[in-house]
This record gives sequence, C-alpha cells and structure tokens, in this order.
Amino acid sequence: MKLYGHATSPYVRKVRIALREKNIRFEWIQESPHEAGNHIAALNPLGKVPVLETGDGRVLFDSALLIEYIDTLTPERLIPQGDAERLRAQLWNTLGIGIVDAVVARLLEDRRPQAEKSQSFIARQEEKIARALAWADETEKGAAYLVGEHFTIGDLGLASALEYIDFRYPHDWRSKHPRLARWLAGISTRGSFAETVPPGMEKAPDAPH
Repeated sequence: MKLYGHATSPYVRKVRIALREKNIRFEWIQESPHEAGNHIAALNPLGKVPVLETGDGRVLFDSALLIEYIDTLTPERLIPQGDAERLRAQLWNTLGIGIVDAVVARLLEDRRPQAEKSQSFIARQEEKIARALAWADETEKGAAYLVGEHFTIGDLGLASALEYIDFRYPHDWRSKHPRLARWLAGISTRGSFAETVPPGMEKAPDAPH
C-alpha cells in the first residue's frame, strides 16, 4: 500500500492518522501536486492529494473515501456501526472538515498580494472558525472521546482540525474554550498524532487546567 501526499496537508494527515491508529503498514511517498515531475495527476484526475494505491493495484483518492476504505481493513472501526453513534461521530468529523476548509481559505486569501486580498473574506472565514470552536466547546461530549468510549472518526476529524488551526491560524482560542482545549490535550498525546505532526507546526500552549 502506498500513500501519496505532502506532510503539511491536513487532508493527507487525516489519512496518515487513520493508518497509524489501525497499525496498517504503508509506504509514505511525499509528493505535492504543485511540484514539477510529480505523479499525482497521473494517479488522480483531479490532481489532488491524498492518493492511495492499494495492495491489489487500485487507486483511491479523497481523504473521506480513503478513511472509509481503511476502516474496512481491521475489525476495530473508526466509523461506528450503530446508526446513532455513526451519525454523531460523522457530525463531529464534518465540523472538523468545515474548520479545515475555512482555515485553508483564509490562508490562501491572506497569501495574495496586499492590493488583491479581501479582508472581508478573511474575516468571514475567521467568524466561521470562531463559531465552530464555540459550538464544539458547548456541545455535549464525552470527557476523553466525543462519542462513546472509543476513539472514532469524530475525534480524528475535530482534533486534526484544531491542530491545523495552531499550524496555519495560530491564536489563543484555548482561553475562550478551556473544555475543548483539555479534550484536545488528551487526544494529542496519541501516537498517531505525535508521529504525524507537520514540519514547522506551531507548538501549542499547554491546555488550561
């Protein structure tokens, strides 16, 4: 099994976390679709990462599909099988996807030349992120895991999104949302997270006690 992508992509990182959570061996091929001579477009017609080559020669792309496939490879599931738990876990994961999308949109706009960037667009993305953080902090969840007594796709999606905020939009959200900060501090100690920290990621402050 081969995984193509670059280490700073939040979408690639989610797949790497899923593979490590399930102890699935894979070859990690670091390529960016923006680099000359990369193989991404030949594998994925959309020219995006992550891309996964399975052991039987199939090529899959899109992080959601890759995680769904990876989840079928071992008995322990990241996506709960019960309808109610699956819906709750995927709701948290969807929140994480939305946070990442807003952070990416803000980042790309902020990188535009000063005369071309839209401060109102940046502000709208920051408002989305702020509302998502407040919702996550206030919504009922477990102490260690968001759904039930086990790590799920909900934990993976939200925790990786919060760490992406620290990486690409660092600001003091923890003082406003201490319960969410404490939850993330616990999830971040997992080996799958520690082993996939992007190079250059801002070191997050300790969560409040």
